[in-house]
Amino acid sequence: MAMTSEISIAGILASSAIAACFAELCTLPLDTAKVRLQLQKRAAEGSGKYRGLLGTVATIAREEGLLALWKGIIPGLHRQCIYGGLRIGLYEPVKAFLARSYYVEDGSLFTKVFAALVTGAIAIALANPTDLVKVRLQAEGKAGTPRRYDGAFNAYYTIVKQEGLAALWTGIVPNIARNAIINAAELASYDHLKEIILKLPGFTDTVLTHLIAGLGAGFFAVSIGSPVDVVKSRMMGDSVYRNTFDCFFRTLKDHLLFIRVSSPIFFD
Repeated sequence: MAMTSEISIAGILASSAIAACFAELCTLPLDTAKVRLQLQKRAAEGSGKYRGLLGTVATIAREEGLLALWKGIIPGLHRQCIYGGLRIGLYEPVKAFLARSYYVEDGSLFTKVFAALVTGAIAIALANPTDLVKVRLQAEGKAGTPRRYDGAFNAYYTIVKQEGLAALWTGIVPNIARNAIINAAELASYDHLKEIILKLPGFTDTVLTHLIAGLGAGFFAVSIGSPVDVVKSRMMGDSVYRNTFDCFFRTLKDHLLFIRVSSPIFFD
Protein backbone atom coordinates (compact mmCIF):
# COMPACT_ATOMS: atom_id res chain seq x y z
CA MET A 1 0.00 0.00 0.00
CA ALA A 2 1.65 3.22 -1.13
CA MET A 3 2.45 6.14 1.16
CA THR A 4 0.54 4.82 4.17
CA SER A 5 3.06 6.47 6.50
CA GLU A 6 1.91 9.90 5.27
CA ILE A 7 -1.73 9.25 6.22
CA SER A 8 -3.04 8.73 9.76
CA ILE A 9 -4.75 5.47 10.69
CA ALA A 10 -8.03 7.37 11.09
CA GLY A 11 -7.60 8.79 7.59
CA ILE A 12 -6.93 5.34 6.15
CA LEU A 13 -10.00 3.90 7.92
CA ALA A 14 -12.22 6.73 6.67
CA SER A 15 -10.98 6.65 3.07
CA SER A 16 -11.20 2.84 2.98
CA ALA A 17 -14.80 2.94 4.26
CA ILE A 18 -15.82 5.60 1.71
CA ALA A 19 -14.22 3.67 -1.16
CA ALA A 20 -15.88 0.43 0.00
CA CYS A 21 -19.30 2.12 0.21
CA PHE A 22 -18.93 3.49 -3.33
CA ALA A 23 -18.02 0.01 -4.58
CA GLU A 24 -21.06 -1.42 -2.76
CA LEU A 25 -23.42 0.99 -4.53
CA CYS A 26 -22.01 -0.02 -7.91
CA THR A 27 -21.81 -3.78 -7.40
CA LEU A 28 -24.79 -4.65 -5.17
CA PRO A 29 -26.93 -5.88 -8.13
CA LEU A 30 -24.25 -8.47 -8.87
CA ASP A 31 -24.05 -9.42 -5.21
CA THR A 32 -27.85 -9.79 -5.00
CA ALA A 33 -27.75 -12.10 -8.02
CA LYS A 34 -24.90 -14.05 -6.43
CA VAL A 35 -26.85 -14.54 -3.17
CA ARG A 36 -29.98 -15.69 -5.04
CA LEU A 37 -27.92 -18.23 -6.98
CA GLN A 38 -26.21 -19.47 -3.84
CA LEU A 39 -29.52 -19.91 -2.00
CA GLN A 40 -31.15 -21.72 -4.91
CA LYS A 41 -31.40 -25.45 -4.31
CA ARG A 42 -31.34 -27.10 -7.70
CA ALA A 43 -31.81 -30.61 -6.31
CA ALA A 44 -35.17 -29.59 -4.82
CA GLU A 45 -36.31 -27.20 -7.55
CA GLY A 46 -35.46 -29.02 -10.75
CA SER A 47 -33.47 -26.88 -13.12
CA GLY A 48 -33.73 -23.83 -10.85
CA LYS A 49 -35.38 -20.46 -11.36
CA TYR A 50 -32.15 -18.53 -11.82
CA ARG A 51 -29.58 -19.35 -14.47
CA GLY A 52 -26.27 -17.55 -14.67
CA LEU A 53 -25.27 -14.16 -13.33
CA LEU A 54 -26.77 -11.97 -16.04
CA GLY A 55 -29.83 -14.21 -16.33
CA THR A 56 -30.48 -13.83 -12.61
CA VAL A 57 -30.09 -10.05 -12.79
CA ALA A 58 -32.59 -9.94 -15.67
CA THR A 59 -35.08 -12.23 -13.86
CA ILE A 60 -35.01 -10.17 -10.66
CA ALA A 61 -35.42 -6.89 -12.56
CA ARG A 62 -38.28 -8.28 -14.67
CA GLU A 63 -40.25 -9.94 -11.85
CA GLU A 64 -39.54 -7.61 -8.90
CA GLY A 65 -38.50 -4.33 -10.47
CA LEU A 66 -35.10 -2.77 -11.09
CA LEU A 67 -34.77 -1.44 -7.54
CA ALA A 68 -34.97 -5.00 -6.17
CA LEU A 69 -31.38 -5.44 -7.34
CA TRP A 70 -30.38 -2.96 -4.63
CA LYS A 71 -32.14 -4.82 -1.81
CA GLY A 72 -29.92 -4.75 1.25
CA ILE A 73 -28.16 -1.52 0.29
CA ILE A 74 -28.53 0.04 3.77
CA PRO A 75 -26.99 -2.88 5.72
CA GLY A 76 -24.56 -3.23 2.81
CA LEU A 77 -23.31 0.31 3.47
CA HIS A 78 -23.24 -0.41 7.21
CA ARG A 79 -21.13 -3.47 6.45
CA GLN A 80 -18.69 -1.61 4.26
CA CYS A 81 -18.23 1.20 6.78
CA ILE A 82 -17.20 -1.38 9.39
CA TYR A 83 -15.67 -4.22 7.40
CA GLY A 84 -14.32 -2.25 4.45
CA GLY A 85 -12.77 0.36 6.68
CA LEU A 86 -11.19 -2.00 9.20
CA ARG A 87 -9.88 -4.70 6.87
CA ILE A 88 -7.93 -2.23 4.75
CA GLY A 89 -7.24 0.42 7.38
CA LEU A 90 -5.72 -2.04 9.87
CA TYR A 91 -3.70 -4.00 7.31
CA GLU A 92 -0.55 -1.85 7.28
CA PRO A 93 -0.42 -1.29 11.09
CA VAL A 94 -0.90 -5.03 11.76
CA LYS A 95 1.70 -5.94 9.14
CA ALA A 96 4.20 -3.54 10.71
CA PHE A 97 3.40 -4.89 14.20
CA LEU A 98 4.03 -8.47 13.08
CA ALA A 99 7.31 -7.50 11.46
CA ARG A 100 8.53 -5.80 14.66
CA SER A 101 7.23 -8.42 17.08
CA TYR A 102 8.27 -11.60 15.28
CA TYR A 103 11.39 -10.33 13.51
CA VAL A 104 10.15 -11.16 10.04
CA GLU A 105 10.55 -9.07 6.92
CA ASP A 106 7.86 -6.44 6.50
CA GLY A 107 7.65 -7.32 2.80
CA SER A 108 7.57 -11.11 3.18
CA LEU A 109 4.58 -13.00 1.79
CA PHE A 110 4.02 -14.70 5.16
CA THR A 111 3.71 -11.34 6.92
CA LYS A 112 1.25 -10.04 4.32
CA VAL A 113 -0.94 -13.16 4.42
CA PHE A 114 -1.02 -13.37 8.21
CA ALA A 115 -1.73 -9.65 8.61
CA ALA A 116 -4.60 -9.87 6.11
CA LEU A 117 -6.01 -12.96 7.85
CA VAL A 118 -6.04 -11.15 11.19
CA THR A 119 -7.59 -7.92 9.90
CA GLY A 120 -10.20 -9.79 7.85
CA ALA A 121 -11.26 -11.89 10.85
CA ILE A 122 -11.48 -8.88 13.21
CA ALA A 123 -13.40 -6.77 10.71
CA ILE A 124 -16.05 -9.33 9.83
CA ALA A 125 -16.54 -10.43 13.45
CA LEU A 126 -17.69 -6.87 14.17
CA ALA A 127 -19.63 -6.53 10.90
CA ASN A 128 -21.45 -9.90 10.95
CA PRO A 129 -24.87 -8.45 11.99
CA THR A 130 -24.82 -6.13 8.98
CA ASP A 131 -23.89 -9.02 6.69
CA LEU A 132 -26.72 -11.14 8.10
CA VAL A 133 -29.35 -8.44 7.53
CA LYS A 134 -28.01 -7.75 4.05
CA VAL A 135 -28.34 -11.41 3.03
CA ARG A 136 -31.81 -11.71 4.61
CA LEU A 137 -33.07 -8.69 2.64
CA GLN A 138 -31.45 -9.90 -0.59
CA ALA A 139 -33.10 -13.31 -0.16
CA GLU A 140 -36.60 -11.83 0.06
CA GLY A 141 -38.38 -12.21 -3.24
CA LYS A 142 -36.95 -15.55 -4.24
CA ALA A 143 -39.45 -18.36 -4.72
CA GLY A 144 -40.98 -19.46 -1.43
CA THR A 145 -39.48 -16.64 0.64
CA PRO A 146 -42.14 -14.32 2.16
CA ARG A 147 -41.39 -10.70 3.02
CA ARG A 148 -40.41 -10.56 6.69
CA TYR A 149 -38.82 -7.16 7.15
CA ASP A 150 -39.77 -3.55 6.41
CA GLY A 151 -36.25 -2.38 5.77
CA ALA A 152 -32.83 -2.71 7.38
CA PHE A 153 -33.52 -1.22 10.80
CA ASN A 154 -36.73 -3.23 11.14
CA ALA A 155 -34.72 -6.35 10.26
CA TYR A 156 -32.17 -5.68 13.02
CA TYR A 157 -34.99 -5.14 15.52
CA THR A 158 -37.08 -8.13 14.38
CA ILE A 159 -34.17 -10.56 14.42
CA VAL A 160 -33.19 -9.55 17.96
CA LYS A 161 -36.82 -9.65 19.16
CA GLN A 162 -37.72 -12.99 17.57
CA GLU A 163 -34.42 -14.86 17.58
CA GLY A 164 -32.33 -13.19 20.28
CA LEU A 165 -29.27 -10.94 20.17
CA ALA A 166 -26.93 -13.85 19.41
CA ALA A 167 -28.86 -14.51 16.18
CA LEU A 168 -27.18 -11.44 14.66
CA TRP A 169 -24.00 -13.51 14.62
CA THR A 170 -25.58 -16.43 12.74
CA GLY A 171 -23.05 -17.82 10.27
CA ILE A 172 -20.13 -16.18 12.08
CA VAL A 173 -17.81 -19.20 11.64
CA PRO A 174 -18.05 -19.51 7.84
CA ASN A 175 -18.20 -15.72 7.57
CA ILE A 176 -14.92 -15.30 9.46
CA ALA A 177 -13.38 -18.12 7.43
CA ARG A 178 -14.65 -16.66 4.17
CA ASN A 179 -13.58 -13.09 4.81
CA ALA A 180 -10.26 -13.94 6.43
CA ILE A 181 -9.39 -16.18 3.47
CA ILE A 182 -10.55 -13.69 0.84
CA ASN A 183 -8.93 -10.76 2.64
CA ALA A 184 -5.65 -12.64 2.90
CA ALA A 185 -5.77 -13.76 -0.71
CA GLU A 186 -6.80 -10.32 -1.95
CA LEU A 187 -4.65 -7.93 0.07
CA ALA A 188 -1.55 -10.12 0.28
CA SER A 189 -1.62 -11.06 -3.40
CA TYR A 190 -2.31 -7.44 -4.40
CA ASP A 191 0.59 -6.22 -2.29
CA HIS A 192 2.90 -8.94 -3.62
CA LEU A 193 1.80 -8.65 -7.25
CA LYS A 194 2.33 -4.90 -7.18
CA GLU A 195 5.90 -5.39 -5.96
CA ILE A 196 6.56 -7.94 -8.73
CA ILE A 197 5.06 -5.68 -11.41
CA LEU A 198 7.12 -2.70 -10.25
CA LYS A 199 10.29 -4.73 -10.83
CA LEU A 200 9.36 -5.27 -14.49
CA PRO A 201 10.89 -2.92 -17.08
CA GLY A 202 8.68 0.05 -17.96
CA PHE A 203 6.35 -0.20 -14.95
CA THR A 204 6.09 2.52 -12.31
CA ASP A 205 3.67 3.18 -9.43
CA THR A 206 0.76 4.27 -11.66
CA VAL A 207 -2.95 3.56 -11.96
CA LEU A 208 -2.21 0.84 -14.55
CA THR A 209 0.07 -0.99 -12.12
CA HIS A 210 -2.57 -0.87 -9.37
CA LEU A 211 -5.26 -2.00 -11.82
CA ILE A 212 -3.28 -5.04 -13.00
CA ALA A 213 -2.40 -6.00 -9.42
CA GLY A 214 -6.04 -5.53 -8.36
CA LEU A 215 -7.38 -7.72 -11.17
CA GLY A 216 -4.93 -10.48 -10.33
CA ALA A 217 -5.69 -10.26 -6.63
CA GLY A 218 -9.45 -10.30 -7.24
CA PHE A 219 -9.26 -13.41 -9.43
CA PHE A 220 -7.10 -15.20 -6.88
CA ALA A 221 -9.38 -14.26 -3.97
CA VAL A 222 -12.53 -15.41 -5.80
CA SER A 223 -11.03 -18.74 -6.77
CA ILE A 224 -10.14 -19.52 -3.16
CA GLY A 225 -13.11 -18.02 -1.32
CA SER A 226 -16.15 -18.96 -3.38
CA PRO A 227 -17.02 -22.33 -1.72
CA VAL A 228 -16.90 -20.78 1.77
CA ASP A 229 -19.00 -17.87 0.50
CA VAL A 230 -21.73 -20.29 -0.58
CA VAL A 231 -21.86 -21.83 2.91
CA LYS A 232 -21.93 -18.39 4.55
CA SER A 233 -24.85 -17.16 2.41
CA ARG A 234 -26.80 -20.38 2.93
CA MET A 235 -26.49 -20.24 6.72
CA MET A 236 -27.50 -16.59 6.86
CA GLY A 237 -30.35 -16.89 4.37
CA ASP A 238 -31.83 -20.22 5.43
CA SER A 239 -32.38 -21.41 9.02
CA VAL A 240 -32.59 -25.13 8.16
CA TYR A 241 -28.91 -25.78 8.84
CA ARG A 242 -27.80 -26.85 12.32
CA ASN A 243 -24.23 -25.58 12.04
CA THR A 244 -21.43 -24.84 9.60
CA PHE A 245 -20.51 -28.47 8.96
CA ASP A 246 -24.15 -29.46 8.43
CA CYS A 247 -24.49 -26.70 5.86
CA PHE A 248 -21.21 -27.65 4.16
CA PHE A 249 -22.01 -31.34 3.78
CA ARG A 250 -25.65 -30.83 2.80
CA THR A 251 -24.59 -28.35 0.15
CA LEU A 252 -21.85 -30.68 -1.05
CA LYS A 253 -24.37 -33.51 -1.20
CA ASP A 254 -26.62 -31.43 -3.45
CA HIS A 255 -23.68 -30.87 -5.83
CA LEU A 256 -23.72 -27.15 -5.26
CA LEU A 257 -20.38 -26.49 -3.54
CA PHE A 258 -18.47 -25.16 -6.48
CA ILE A 259 -17.86 -21.72 -7.95
CA ARG A 260 -21.45 -20.67 -8.66
CA VAL A 261 -20.69 -17.03 -9.34
CA SER A 262 -17.20 -15.62 -9.45
CA SER A 263 -16.92 -11.93 -10.27
CA PRO A 264 -19.13 -10.32 -7.56
CA ILE A 265 -17.08 -11.61 -4.61
CA PHE A 266 -13.92 -9.62 -5.19
CA PHE A 267 -15.80 -6.30 -5.00
CA ASP A 268 -15.95 -6.56 -1.19
